[in-house]
Amino acid sequence: MMKKFVLAILLAVVSLGANAQFAKGTKYISTSLSAFDISYRKNNFQLGLDATAGYFTADAWMVYGRFGFGYENQKGPDNDINKFNLGAGARYYIKQNGLYLGMGLKVDHSKFGSTARNYVDLTPEVGYCFYLNHYVSIEPAVYYDLCLNKYSEGSRVGLRLGFGYYF
Repeated sequence: MMKKFVLAILLAVVSLGANAQFAKGTKYISTSLSAFDISYRKNNFQLGLDATAGYFTADAWMVYGRFGFGYENQKGPDNDINKFNLGAGARYYIKQNGLYLGMGLKVDHSKFGSTARNYVDLTPEVGYCFYLNHYVSIEPAVYYDLCLNKYSEGSRVGLRLGFGYYF
């Protein structure tokens, strides 16, 4: 009986602390490694680095802006691809457990050899905030870049691992 009581108190304290990070007016910055490609396309190597800044406009609702750089090496000629992207979106945090649902829109500029392509992506994502303390979190996420202008060429599923700071 005592173990259940202590566990209930511990869970209540942890959940109260987690709610404070999702309060209106909280600011957010994050860096993350992304583009760990898990899609159907076979690439040799792919990696991205993203920077995100956000603001909670209401409890559990954050709007954000994101800038990213990516590198991809594919088989074939002109195989080094450099990517830059710029986007914005929103997240909804489920207060009870740190799970979040996000939706973003971004422009992705890819350059390989003398060829350049621009993609417009709708990017839903599902992630989790694992808090190291009251301010810092590790945030793994799964996302899908749904390319609106060249679906079969630009769409992909990926993993992102980020470090967030809430203040």
